Amino acid sequence: MITVAEAQARCLALAAEVSLPSEQVPLADAAGRVLSAPARATRAQPPFSASAMDGYAVAATSVAPGDSFEVVAEAAAGHAWGGALKPGQAARIFTGAPVPEGAHQVVIQEDVSRDGDRITLLPSLGNGPNIRPLGADFGMDHSLTAPRRLGPAELALLAAMNVPEATVRMRPKVALLATGDELVMPGGNPGPDQIIASNVFALKAMIEAAGGEATIMPIAPDREDALQAIMEDMRFADLAVTIGGASVGDHDLVAKVGARLGLEQSFYKIAMRPGKPLIAGQFGEGRPYLGLPGNPVSAIVCGYLFLVPMIRQMLGESDVLPAPLTARLAAPVGANGPRAHYMRARMHEGTNGREVTAFDRQDSSLLTVLSEANCLLIRPAGDAAQPAGAAVTVLPT
Repeated sequence: MITVAEAQARCLALAAEVSLPSEQVPLADAAGRVLSAPARATRAQPPFSASAMDGYAVAATSVAPGDSFEVVAEAAAGHAWGGALKPGQAARIFTGAPVPEGAHQVVIQEDVSRDGDRITLLPSLGNGPNIRPLGADFGMDHSLTAPRRLGPAELALLAAMNVPEATVRMRPKVALLATGDELVMPGGNPGPDQIIASNVFALKAMIEAAGGEATIMPIAPDREDALQAIMEDMRFADLAVTIGGASVGDHDLVAKVGARLGLEQSFYKIAMRPGKPLIAGQFGEGRPYLGLPGNPVSAIVCGYLFLVPMIRQMLGESDVLPAPLTARLAAPVGANGPRAHYMRARMHEGTNGREVTAFDRQDSSLLTVLSEANCLLIRPAGDAAQPAGAAVTVLPT
């Protein structure tokens, strides 16, 4: 068995060999996509010196309470005044409007007394200039670097840069295959000795949240010929994932069938729980493969630790692994065994900072516990019992 860190490194190495092409998408469709080429501005922001406040643009290099100006024009957002102010003149101006030529600052309307076409600056006069200079946010030479995931702020920036489309990495296609005679899809008619397939839906959601496209394949029964036929149908995918059948029982056929299809294993089994019977490898055509354990919690935890980082690696992102945090135990935990334990836990902000409590029940079939958890509490292999207040490492989920 290898460590979790070594398994993650090998999975990422497999994913790094996948070269996904790029495509152009409209900004309206680019949320969550990964920018694959720099985007360059086609205009500065703001593209002109703009008023930062509602008030009066005045033609004076310095002002003081009692100064008086003649109002000769008005400028609003989208409606510039094309003239130039002379000394002693002012223009009524609104936020976002271009500052007229000759104006040196904008006095906010609260600091002005107006009588007809003349304004007088009040004793409450604040500091100026209340002008956003041309290019104050970014200039014509600005570019948004890649790779980076496009969130709301990035999309707003691209729009302001007058970039209508983004060059993004194509979504990796992931085929999800649940195996086992015991499985029936939700809404089916399970027999007395069958269960409902559940983990495939969690994995699909995780893949798509990470930026991939997931296809759920038909459930493969425990027959070599049927399993091989469906695994062959997974060739369209950039990443093939099976769930279940990865152990060494008489009905665990995934490794055997995979080898027949040219699978070269990178590793089998990791020193962790839940999730020990994990397989990773590559088919002859350079397509990575991940064989997840069948227990729901095991599959989902392994999906979080290995599958999601592989998707992000394919998309060209950096820092693709889950980011650990430090928390303090709100309740003691017992000694750990020879494998790293990723315990389902609940983290919250307490009076002394970040605190975490592990659930008492940690069986890898308990989806109710997983649904209540918001983190994984990492117990290193061979870790001694830890008292309340001890610092521990957690992974938010």
